[in-house]
Amino acid sequence: MSKRESPAAQRNRAPIADVLVEELPERGVVLEIASGTGEHAVHFARTFPQFDWQPSDPDDAARASIAAYAQEAALPNLRDPVLLDASAAVWPVEQADAMVCINMVHISPWEATEGLFAGAGRILPQGVPLVLYGPYLEDDVETAPSNLAFDESLKTRDPRWGLRALSAVDALAETNGFARAKRVAMPANNIVLVYRKQ
Repeated sequence: MSKRESPAAQRNRAPIADVLVEELPERGVVLEIASGTGEHAVHFARTFPQFDWQPSDPDDAARASIAAYAQEAALPNLRDPVLLDASAAVWPVEQADAMVCINMVHISPWEATEGLFAGAGRILPQGVPLVLYGPYLEDDVETAPSNLAFDESLKTRDPRWGLRALSAVDALAETNGFARAKRVAMPANNIVLVYRKQ
């Protein structure tokens, strides 16, 4: 069975979609980076029929899961998943009208986040959103004990992983020509960050 399941994706897809309703442009292509199981891609493609939803993932098993969900859903606006490593200098997608990246920044080396913003700078037009979701370390917000424990567990799995300081992400965004336009508190001590190309 190629399909994987993520309880977190099933819980957070509706709250994330509520934010996307306010942030996405009227139509176009949305590139999802690190699509994982594919459950988000199916939900968002169904929720936003005016968009072509382009899932991607560097992992073969993840892309197989995305393809299995897509085949089952049979949505005309859900594209086949592509192999995309965010840290790569060249991406297989040359243009998009928005980008969404859920739970990748903390479960990947920092180079992936650097590549994410560099790639967004290459393919996104001015003013359109790059939307991130996940847990972050914020200077003015007390970090939940569950997030601190999660951070430790991530670093145990791979020392290059872990929750990122929001200040570092904001600085990286600015270096690549983006500014944070919104922060939205989400369930389970996560946040949505919306960056727009200046």
